[in-house]
Amino acid sequence: MLKFRRALIGVAVLAAASLAAPGAMAQGDYPSRAIVLVNPYAVGGSADLLGRALAKELGDLLGQPVIVENKAGGGASIGAAFVAKAAPDGYTLLLGTAAAHTVTPLATKVAYHGVDDFEFIGMVANVPNVLTVHPSVPAKTLKEFIALAKSEPGKLSYASAGMGSSPHIGAETFKHAAGVDLLHVPYKGAAPAVNDMVAGVAQVGFLNISAVLPFIKSNRLRALAYGGSKRSPDMPDVPTFAEAGVANSEMGSWYSLAAPAKTPAAVVDKLAAALQTVQSKPEFKKLLLAQNAEPMPQMKAQATEFIKVDGKRLAELVQATGMKLQN
Repeated sequence: MLKFRRALIGVAVLAAASLAAPGAMAQGDYPSRAIVLVNPYAVGGSADLLGRALAKELGDLLGQPVIVENKAGGGASIGAAFVAKAAPDGYTLLLGTAAAHTVTPLATKVAYHGVDDFEFIGMVANVPNVLTVHPSVPAKTLKEFIALAKSEPGKLSYASAGMGSSPHIGAETFKHAAGVDLLHVPYKGAAPAVNDMVAGVAQVGFLNISAVLPFIKSNRLRALAYGGSKRSPDMPDVPTFAEAGVANSEMGSWYSLAAPAKTPAAVVDKLAAALQTVQSKPEFKKLLLAQNAEPMPQMKAQATEFIKVDGKRLAELVQATGMKLQN
């Protein structure tokens, strides 16, 4: 009888332990099913290209498929809110941007906190933007473009990947620095913005180079200035903004990888290790190079600090420029 009681107590203790920490056993098996990577922009843009490449490499390393879901709109807040409210189990991740984590929460009320509602796994890359115009725009240089914009204030329209996106921030920064007035036309992502630029619906853009480079090379768009710290090897004849006479106009889109807040540390650590491995792979480095993307090494706490500092910088920029971040 005593042995029977001891056996019952042992079973009860094991059952209680499994109920008290249901995630502890599951974490050791993570991942045991497909992971969803949410891209808060439309299909076909630079974020989509980077996200799908990242998803493939992560899936290969983790042994489970990583499926990209595009949830565009709301200045990246729709996709970010979806991830913030998802179960904190590592099976729903966000390809984050400045818009998702800092600009849109700064500009308007959203259903999540841009930093506190996430566990940041790491930074992925930064992709510079480039000022392009439709061939119908009679400006061959940045100097000529500025003169044209000043002669027709508010008539030239520029396309962005949405309110608060890096193309929007970059364009508004340029407007302030150059003293010009351009009409903002926000889209749900880079792909639809580029389509309208090529069609001549919007004459100007400050989009990621990876989104517009094919159209620049086919002469369907004209590049006037590059947002990187040095010239792009794919456009050696296109000057940086500084070289063309407009200082403090470096612009680009950084991308991060994040999970919902309270995701177990073991899961975050495993994802961070996988991300670091992906970034070291020659195939991924080659893909970043093809997109003119600059790798970013910050992981976990470093990534969180980077995003907080960038948010402060953007808040100061909005105040200094009087930038409008919402309709």
